Amino acid sequence: MKACISLYSYWNAVREKKIDHFQAIDEIKKLGMNAMELQIFDVSVPKGKTMAEYVKELNDYARSVGLDVPMLTVKSNLYCPDPEAELSRLCVMADAAAVCGIPLMRFDITYSFMGNETSKSPKKIIEYVAPYIRRLADYAAERGVKVCSENHGRIMQDSYRMEELFYQVDHENYGLLCDIGNFGGADENCAEAVSRLLPHICFVHAKDYFKRSGMMYDPGKGYGRTRGGDFRRSTILGHGDVPVYQILSAIKKSGYDGYVSIEFEGIEDTMMAVEIGAENLKRMLADIERQ
Repeated sequence: MKACISLYSYWNAVREKKIDHFQAIDEIKKLGMNAMELQIFDVSVPKGKTMAEYVKELNDYARSVGLDVPMLTVKSNLYCPDPEAELSRLCVMADAAAVCGIPLMRFDITYSFMGNETSKSPKKIIEYVAPYIRRLADYAAERGVKVCSENHGRIMQDSYRMEELFYQVDHENYGLLCDIGNFGGADENCAEAVSRLLPHICFVHAKDYFKRSGMMYDPGKGYGRTRGGDFRRSTILGHGDVPVYQILSAIKKSGYDGYVSIEFEGIEDTMMAVEIGAENLKRMLADIERQ
C-alpha cells in the first residue's frame, strides 16, 4: 500500500490564511510523500475561476513537483429535491478528473433528511440515490474515471448501510472509500466495520479519533457526539483510539494495494499534526509490508 495525504488535511491552515493550497502541496512534498488526494471547497476557489479550472491548476502544480494525484474528492448531496442538477454537476467534475488524468472521484451521498419524508429511513435514501449513482458511474466510466462514495455524513456512515448501497448500485465502476475512523461516529467498532467492506474498497482514508464514554462530563472544545451519545474528537493519526495498524493490516491482507490517504481534521496545529501522522503512516505501512 502507498501513503498519501489529502489536501483537505491543511484546510484549517488555509482557512486561517496561514498558507495557500499551493504551499500545502509543497508541504506534502516536503514530507516525502509521492501522492496527494485533491480536495477543496467552493469557498476556496479564486474569483473568476470555476471549480474545474482550479482543480486543474492544483493538479498540474502537484504533478509538477512530483506528486501523483490518485483521487479527486468532491462535495455533493444526491438526496435532495433536484438530484438531476446535482448529477449534472458531478458529471462536470468527472470531466475535470478525466482532463487531469485523475483515475478516481469520490462524491458525498447526503448529510441529512430533506424534512418532508413521511418515513425517515436510510433504506429509502439508498433507493432514491442508487439510480443517480449508477448513471454517474456510467458517465464516468466512458471517461476512464471510477467513482466512489464514503462512509460519512451520519446517515450513511454505518458499514451495513454502505454495503447495502454498494449492492443497490451494482455497477463495476462504483466502489467504496473506506474511512477507517468514521465508523465510530455511528458507534460501530471500526475494525469490525472495515472487515465487512473489504471486498468493495477502492480507496482508504487513514483517520484517528479519541473516544470517551457519554457517561463522562463533556470534555469540551473539539469533541462532538456520536449518534449514540459518546464523545469523540479527531486527532493525529496514531495518537487516538482507532486500531489503525490492525485495520490497515487487514486491508492489506484482503488484497488491497492502493493508496492510504491521511485526512486530518483535529484541533492540533495543522503542520505538526500532518507531519506526525505522515511519519506514523509510513512506519505502519513499512511494517505491514514486512509481515
